[in-house]
Amino acid sequence: MQHILTAAGWPVWLLVATSVLCLALIIERSLSLRQAYVLPARMTGYALDLYRQNKDSPEAIIRLASRAPLGRVLAEVLANRGQPETYRVSAIESVGKDVAFRLNRYLPALATIAVIAPLLGLFGTVIGMIEIFGAYTLSGGDPSQLARGISMALYNTAFGIIIAIPALAFHRMFRTKVDFYLHRLEQEASALDRLISNESTS
Repeated sequence: MQHILTAAGWPVWLLVATSVLCLALIIERSLSLRQAYVLPARMTGYALDLYRQNKDSPEAIIRLASRAPLGRVLAEVLANRGQPETYRVSAIESVGKDVAFRLNRYLPALATIAVIAPLLGLFGTVIGMIEIFGAYTLSGGDPSQLARGISMALYNTAFGIIIAIPALAFHRMFRTKVDFYLHRLEQEASALDRLISNESTS
């Protein structure tokens, strides 16, 4: 590995730093976007039980909101259950937007890495081409410098593509998961709001 990094020249360290950042973002989002964390099972039923058993105190609502993104949305439904519909819907949508922002956090950075990694590879390729042309003199070319320039160009191009492919793939996968979670959050919040509204009017 040390031989490859040496052959790739100093531009490869920009790609190494980018790859470390990319890996950190992938690990962080993989942990934060687990379904068991975002949409815990039976949480909607738990929130409804709090309401039916008159245990939806401010403390209980705060605890519910701190448990998961779904808990935040359901807690907002409980906290505003006595408010007019327009106010209640507006409050729930406001919390939903904040949850959506948190779920999408770092995804733009991952998309940016997918774009700039090939450009950094191209930058290394250009540096390698400069090395190649620098190897030629009036008296002939230096084979070792020529080989170094070719290695630098090819390695940097390869590293840039290797980083960009998983960054793009994970970005698309995470975006799909976030869209699914937001759809489910909206469904769960609407279902709880309708149940509470129906029980309040009956």
